[in-house]
Formats: sequence, C-alpha cells, structure tokens
Amino acid sequence: MKERLVVIGNGMAGVRTVEEIIERDPDRYEITIIGKEEYPNYNRIMLSNVLQKKMTVDEIITNPLSWYDENDIALINDDPVVGIDSEIKSVVTESGLVIPYHKLIIATGSHPFILPIPGADKEGVVAFRTIDDTKEMLAASEKYKKAVVIGGGLLGLEAAKGLQEQGMEVTVVHLAKWLMETQLDEKAGKLLQAELEDQGLNFLIEYATQEILGDNHVTGLKFSNGEELETDLVVMSIGIRPAVELAKEAGLEVNRGIVVDDFMHTSQKDIYSVGECAEHNGIAYGLVAPLYEQGKVLANLLTDQEEIKPYQGSKTFTSLKVSGADLYSAGNILNTDDLDSIEAYDSASRKYKKIFLKDGKIQGIVLYGDTDEGSRYYNMMKKGQPIEDLQTIAVLQAIGENLGGAESVVDWDDDETVCGCNGVEKGAILRSIREKGLTSVAEVGKVTKAGTSCGKCKPQIQALLEHELGDAVTAATGICSCTDLNRDQIVTQIYAKHLTSTKEVYEALEWKNPEGCPKCRPAVNFYLNVAWPEEHQDESTSRVVNERMHANIQKDGTFSVVPRMRGGQTSPQQLMKLAQVAERYNVPLVKVTGSQRIGLYGVKKEDLPQIWEELDMVAAQAYGKVFRSVKTCVGQSFCRFGTQDTMGLGVKLEEEFEYIDTPHKFKVGVSGCPRSCVESAVKDFGIIGVENGFQIYIGGNGGTELVAAQLLTTAETEEEVVDICGAMMQYYRETGIYAERTAPWLERMGFENVQSVLLDPEKRKDLWKDLNRASAAKGRKDTWGVVLRNPDLREKMYTIDRPEVVKVGE
Repeated sequence: MKERLVVIGNGMAGVRTVEEIIERDPDRYEITIIGKEEYPNYNRIMLSNVLQKKMTVDEIITNPLSWYDENDIALINDDPVVGIDSEIKSVVTESGLVIPYHKLIIATGSHPFILPIPGADKEGVVAFRTIDDTKEMLAASEKYKKAVVIGGGLLGLEAAKGLQEQGMEVTVVHLAKWLMETQLDEKAGKLLQAELEDQGLNFLIEYATQEILGDNHVTGLKFSNGEELETDLVVMSIGIRPAVELAKEAGLEVNRGIVVDDFMHTSQKDIYSVGECAEHNGIAYGLVAPLYEQGKVLANLLTDQEEIKPYQGSKTFTSLKVSGADLYSAGNILNTDDLDSIEAYDSASRKYKKIFLKDGKIQGIVLYGDTDEGSRYYNMMKKGQPIEDLQTIAVLQAIGENLGGAESVVDWDDDETVCGCNGVEKGAILRSIREKGLTSVAEVGKVTKAGTSCGKCKPQIQALLEHELGDAVTAATGICSCTDLNRDQIVTQIYAKHLTSTKEVYEALEWKNPEGCPKCRPAVNFYLNVAWPEEHQDESTSRVVNERMHANIQKDGTFSVVPRMRGGQTSPQQLMKLAQVAERYNVPLVKVTGSQRIGLYGVKKEDLPQIWEELDMVAAQAYGKVFRSVKTCVGQSFCRFGTQDTMGLGVKLEEEFEYIDTPHKFKVGVSGCPRSCVESAVKDFGIIGVENGFQIYIGGNGGTELVAAQLLTTAETEEEVVDICGAMMQYYRETGIYAERTAPWLERMGFENVQSVLLDPEKRKDLWKDLNRASAAKGRKDTWGVVLRNPDLREKMYTIDRPEVVKVGE
C-alpha cells in the first residue's frame, strides 16, 4: 500500500516538490494536493505579463488539469485547508473534507501585506498576488482612468507598468528614498526612476499614505504631509507575509515563517514545509529559486535518495520585467560598511555597475542598463570564486576576460546557473537536451522550468541548444537520401518519442525508404543502442557486412579472420590452433596485423562458421566501429627502458571495454616509455608510461589525414587510466556522429570542453553509469563472442543475405 502524501498549497513551491518526487520515484506515494484558488498550478511570476497583456492566463498555467490526472494526483481546488490534526494525521478543508496523511507538506505561501489604514477595505483597493487580482486590475483599467500603486518594489513597478500600458495614468507612491531600496543602491534606484518617468510613470518618493478616501469605492489618497491625490484604483504592493496560521494553530514552531531544519522538517514528525511560508536559519525567502532548491532537498529526503545534501540557504537575485529598464541585483548590497566596492558609471547611456567585495570575492552585485554579465557575476559569487587584479573601475567592464572566463554560456561550467529565477544550472539544461531530445527553448522550459519566469535567460538557452545541435545542422543536410534529418535531429526524436527500433524510427520520422539504406541503417542502429541499451535489441541485419560476419571483407570477396589476443599476447596453444586452421582451410595468408594480432586472410565466406568454431576464440573486432584491440609494447616486464606494466594495462583495458560500440573505430595504444614504440600519440586514446604514472593523449588518428593526439593529463594509477578511458568512450558515444573519428569529434566538441568533462570526477561517474548500463544490457560477449560458438546463432548470422548491405571493401 502506498503512503499518503498530502500537500497543502497548489502553488509553485508545493507542486515543484511533487514534480521532483515523481521524477525520482513516481510510484512511491498516493498524492493529494489541496489549493485555495480555483485554478491549477500556475506561474505567479508571470502575472505581470498577463497584466501587460503579453500573455494570457492559459499561457501561465504550468501544470494543467491533465497533468494531475496523468500522474494520479488528487487535486482539491477552491477548498482551502482550515485545520491540521497532527495526532491522527489528517487535514480538514473548508467544505468539511477530511484527508488522512502519512507525510504532510505545508506550502501555503504568503499573504500580501495590506496597510492597516482607514479605507483599506474599500472597493477598488486590491493586492497584486493572484490571477483574480490581475483580472480585477484589468477590469478596472477598462472602467477607470487613474491608478495608484503603493510600493516601489519589484512587483509594484511591474503592476504600475502593466496598468499604464492599459491606458491608465499611474502614480507610484513609495516610502523610501529610492525605488527597490532592498535590491538597489541609491544611484541605481534613481536611474530606474528616471527611466520610468521617461516612460510616463509618476512618482511620489518618501510619501507615507495615511488614509484611503471615498465612500464605498476609492476616490483618492491622503498622505501624512497633508497632501491628497485623486485615484480610481489602489494597488497595494508593499510586501508579503508568510501564511503561517494553519501551522501555528497545529502547534508547529513558528517565527516569521514555519521553522524548518536543513531537510525541511518542521518541529513535528512527518510534517514538512517549503516555499515562502517556511523559515530556514531565520530567513523566509520570497523568490522562486530558493523555493525550488528547497523542493529538491525535500524530494530527495522523501524518496530515500542515497546522497541527500542539506539545504544551506540560497543566494538570491532580482531582475525587473519592464521594457527599457534593465536591472540586476544579487547578494548583499545593503550592509556594505565592511565591504570594498568597485563602481563604473556612464551617465550618458545610464549604465551603472557596482560590485561589492570581501577578501577578493564578490558579495553583492548591482547592474543597471547593461545586465549581460549578471549571470556570470552571480555564479562567481555563488561559487565563492576569487577575483584577481580587480583594482580599478577600468577593469570592471572586462572582468569576465580578466578571470579567464568567456561571455558565452557555452563556456560556463555545468554547475553555473543559467536561469536564476528557477535555479536551473547549465548542466541540467544540457542533460535534458541530450536525454529527452529537446529541440526548442519552449521544450527546455517545459522540462526544466528554465526561461519560464522573467525570460531573460532564453537567449542563453538558445545558445546551448545551438551548441548541442547546431554544428551538425550546419555540417550536413541529412545522413542519407532516405531522410532530410541530420544526426542530432534523429537522436533528439529517438529520445523525445521513445523510439526503440529502426522500424519505429523510419515510421515516426517519415523515412522516404521505409526499410532504410546501407548508409542509414547502421547509424540508426547505433544511435538506438546508445539511447536505449536495455530496450533496443541490436539488429544484426542493420550492421555492415564486416560486423555481421565478424570478419573483414577483402577486395576479392574473401574475408580476414582476426581472433582476439588481449594486449597482443598469445600462447602456444592459440598459435597451434591458428596454424592447424590455416592449413586445414588452405588460408592463403597468415599475417601479424598492425594491432599485434595474427590474422588469417583469404578465408571463404562458407568456411567462416567452422573456422570460428575450431579456433574456439572470440573475434578481435578488427572490422567494426567498436573499441578495438589495444596495442602494447612489452613494457617494464622485459624492456630496459620500460617504466610501467604496459601489457598488463592493455589486457585490463580490453577486458573492460571489448564489445562496446562507438561511432567509429576506437584505437588504444599503451607505451612503456616516451619512445612510444606503439605510436600512442596517433591513437584515439594513447597512453605513455612515465616515472610518475601515465601520460594520456586523446584524439589522435592515423590514416590519410594524420592527426596528433593532444595531452589530456597524467594519471597516477592504472585504475585512473581505465576510469578516464571509459568516460571518454561514453562521452564520444553520446555526442559523436556515426562514422566520425575522435579527431574531428574533438575538434567539433572543443578540446577544453572535453577535457573539463573527463577530468571532473563527478561527470566521469555519470558517464560510467551509462557505460555500465550499455555493457550490462549488451551482454557483451553474447553479441560478439558467444555467437561465434553457437551453431544456431552462427547459422542465422551467416545466412543473412542482404546484398545491398554487403559491399566489397566496406
């Protein structure tokens, strides 16, 4: 029987927590969500866009009613909870419904603060907090001409701008000395006021409202200085207060908000709280990103994840959604007496930047007029990245360059935040693009929430999409004449539509040739192997002839047989078998190959099954787009110059990675000293033994276009070499174009990018998870080795007759 999870609050924090729980363990709970409003979950941040008529109410609904049905969630709307009984573990709604729970999440959000002054209850006085508030304001704008917004903070200014755009004459009344005084310093606040005045808004700064005038409906305001102002509508936007009444009545510990620990526990067992109603370390957050961070921690806890990182508080930022008024604020910009600061100001263009520093690290950011570097500064502050040589105003503008960082989001670290509103990091966006086949900013937003709030990060999301998909789009119009789609478009659709066979791909993507062709069949089969290793059954009929025959076709139509000899080592018994088979079947040529194996050349097709059976050896895959044999020198075991056990390492690598598909052949060389007798520097993965370990080179290719490998790093142990090799191979599998060697792949992906991935232990760990899944699902030798000794499988393999696939010299 499932545990019952009840969520009080159908807002952004509570529903996001449920989304995270479903993503981790969809069958864990029987979930009920209880909301106060009549609407399904919506993006409250976008209400200003609805007020400005840039969006409709339907467009800000983030989880429609169908989402609740699809996830078996019971939604009780327009019926708020009025009581919690923690002893019998149940809640009761306004209509009298009693809902039991095993786990309870309180996500009641906040109430708008209404000034306790005479007339505050009159008709025409509204807050700006809900869809209904927004609808009331829009209705008023059609009937009345004058509006006053009390409060010059973020929401107040967005409300004022929205009403102005509906044709109203709007005055903003603000008590402090400048606008947005908790997010901006005085200079930035004054610049913002000047910009908004130019746009037609009116301001009364340092005015205290004393009374709202009128009989039933508001007619004006009276201020503490005795002045009065006529108005038809008053919008209160002077802050929020955590909605803690339910928690307080239930006996939970409450200060300003519901007190929670680092794992979102309240003071009572099995009751948790997230969002604006929760207070962590004395702080109740009113922005979305912290709420989502809390939701992830709680979801990890409630689904018993192995590693649960505690919530440690959030660094927040602010961005205004008003055209022509670009501002960005983050961190500590108020208590700055013990902080250093650097300031740049261009009065002609109204551009202003101020960075607050302590011990060489960013503590606060204020940007006005030019906010492009906001995310970059924010990430530096969040990570505690030290700033070097930042001494003058002149270098402020080039801070990114001075720090060695690039302006493009493509060059950011994966743990840097792209969407600050929703707390979405670059790595999360890239993983979603790759794993779920996302091809548009809208799709990324739907999956990750990135770009769905203020929207200012959408260009960065687009840049990441173009980086992931754009190169292939410009490089080729398609992989063959059967389709106009290129590699990335095919792969993204395989993920997006969960296509698990070549037939499904051809049908779903409207292949011109419903059976594919020799060029696209192997490519699609490979992409399916990588995407769905457990679900996709490797299709032997879609493999090139060499792979189907486990032998390399020669120019005269005969084949070469190359058994596996791990690390280039053999035994007298193997040598005798090879000699006996060669003599019995009149093999024209027995040759040591370039990879230090012994090959039998000139073998007739009809003799292949029997030869493999008599050899009782597995294929070295000297013909496939796979991890090839490892070439080694004798190393320190015999050579006086050798520094490492190269043959032993070569055997380890082959045993670990043999039978793994790759976009093209993947060659490895292990040399015992810098003399590099096995030419490690022109291998896809080259290893050179040195006194302190192993130098690792990647991206080298021999052949018609010789490409030297690039030095990646020096590994201290054999285990580290194997770890890096596996990670590189999986990264190549996931991002490579079929038939693309590692040299052009490395050039396309960028060496520094690949290096940053392969040298990151956490990223290697993630790549290994996928590699192990692929290895386990493939059954390795079942596909490439055992088939050669199984008469039924051999018969099936070698009687396949697809002449359009079998091409001499392929």
